[in-house]
Amino acid sequence: MPDTSRRLRIVFEPDWEPAGAPPAHRGLFAVDPRVRTLLKVLVSYPEVRHVLPDRISLDPSAAVPLLESIARFLERQSWLVKRVDIS
Repeated sequence: MPDTSRRLRIVFEPDWEPAGAPPAHRGLFAVDPRVRTLLKVLVSYPEVRHVLPDRISLDPSAAVPLLESIARFLERQSWLVKRVDIS
C-alpha cells in the first residue's frame, strides 16, 4: 500500500543551529525552549502523524488549507525557518 500521507518539509535558517549539535537535537528536536514549544503546538493537531527533525507527516485526509495554515505558521518563525515545502 503506497504512503499517501501529506508532508511539510522545513528548511531551517543556516545560522540557527549551534555548531556540533548532535543529530538527536537538531531541527524540530532542538533543546531550545522556543523550538520545544513549537513542537508541542505542532503535535497538538490531530492530523499530525509523526514529526522528524525537518519534516511533519500528516494524515492523507488533511485538507490543503490546513497544510497551508501550518506552513504559514512555521514561516512566521523567521528566527528558525527559512522555507516550508508542502507535498
